Amino acid sequence: MSMSPRAFTVFLVSTAVVSSAWLAANLHGQEEKPFHISQAHVGSMTMSGPPQGIDGKSVSLFDGNFWTDWRQRDGQPSQWMVRPDHSVRVHGGDAVSNGEYGDLQLHLEFKCPKIDGATGQARGNSGVYIQGRYEIQVLDSFGLPPSDSSCGGIYGQHTPLVNAAYPAEVWQTYDIVFRAPRFDEKGEVVEKPRMTVLLNGQVIHNNVELSGPTPGGLDSTMSPTGPILLQDHGDAVEYRNIWVRPL
Repeated sequence: MSMSPRAFTVFLVSTAVVSSAWLAANLHGQEEKPFHISQAHVGSMTMSGPPQGIDGKSVSLFDGNFWTDWRQRDGQPSQWMVRPDHSVRVHGGDAVSNGEYGDLQLHLEFKCPKIDGATGQARGNSGVYIQGRYEIQVLDSFGLPPSDSSCGGIYGQHTPLVNAAYPAEVWQTYDIVFRAPRFDEKGEVVEKPRMTVLLNGQVIHNNVELSGPTPGGLDSTMSPTGPILLQDHGDAVEYRNIWVRPL
C-alpha cells in the first residue's frame, strides 16, 4: 500500500552554543576534532501559552486559571484543583480531557516531587497517555540510565534516545507529535500509530512506531481518535500550560 507523505509544522525552540573555531573547521570539511564543554547553563523550555500564528488550531486545555476541560474516568468532573502558582496537582484519580483527538501536537509542563529514599517507580510517578492509550512516562529519573519505564519512556515499548530529564522540583516540558493509526474500509489497522517526543527540547523518540496501547490506559484497542489522559499514580506530580494542536 502506498503512503502519501504529510508535512507537519511543529513549533519548538532549542538553542546550542559551540566553539566558533570547531564549527568553522567542521563546516569546511577539515579534520573533525572533539570539542570540550567546560560549563553549561540549562534553562527551562517552558512557555506562557500556545505560540502565536498557528492557524488558530491550538486548543488550551489548561492555562492556569480553570480546570474545566477535564473529567474523571467515570465522566464526573476532575477533582484536580488549581493552585496559587497556576498549576494543578495530581489528586483523586486520572484526569481525562473532554476533547478527543487524532493526529496532534501536544505541549505540557510537569514537575515531579522530590521523595527522599524513593527508588524506581516510586520517584514521583505519573504519565501522559495520548488517546488515553499510549503512555509517555513521567518520573523523577534525573541522572539515571534511560529505560522504557524511565522519564520519557514509551512504557514497555521504547527507551528514550537520551536521558534529558531535569532534577525533581524543576519544571520540565513535553512536546509530542502523534500520528494516529490508519484503518481500511473494513476497520482493520493498516498503519500503526507513530510518535515523536521531545523532553526539555531534546528529541528522545523520533517517529517511532507503537506496537499497540500500553498498560493502564482506557482500553487496549486502536482507534482513530481519543482523549488525553494524565495519570494519578499516587504521587504529588504537578502539571501546567497544557495545549493541543490538531494536525
